[in-house]
Amino acid sequence: MSELISDMLYSSIVTGKVPEIRIPPNPLIVAANANQASEFYKRIMEMITDFDATLDEAHDVGVRLVTFGQTVVFHLDDIGYYDPSLISFYGTTDEGGPVQLIQHVSQISLLLMKLPRKNPLEPKRPIGFESTAKSTAKSSPNIPE
Repeated sequence: MSELISDMLYSSIVTGKVPEIRIPPNPLIVAANANQASEFYKRIMEMITDFDATLDEAHDVGVRLVTFGQTVVFHLDDIGYYDPSLISFYGTTDEGGPVQLIQHVSQISLLLMKLPRKNPLEPKRPIGFESTAKSTAKSSPNIPE
């Protein structure tokens, strides 16, 4: 090992260039980054986009949550995240009331469902108001970065 370092130092002195040393990524850091809310966001958005692609123009993606003995159904409008561990779901109920669900990534459990569109005369738009071709993650609009 010390010969390798000596050779590298000698080479850098002769050529005037510092050798590039590539250190492989730490597997613990790679694993931790894979569990960031931003990574969950990307995967959830992909699943929702795939589900939405199976729906006709008369239907939107809906979400059903069953917690504390109550069932909540809402039209999903947007998703956001706050690294390292929070995901936010934004939408509206059939009555038009706003819904915001904030969950830890370890507790996410969504039932995607087909709901009649709230306004079938308007053009159908993708979840998050973004083009489905654009797959970059974004932070929640209501949480400062």
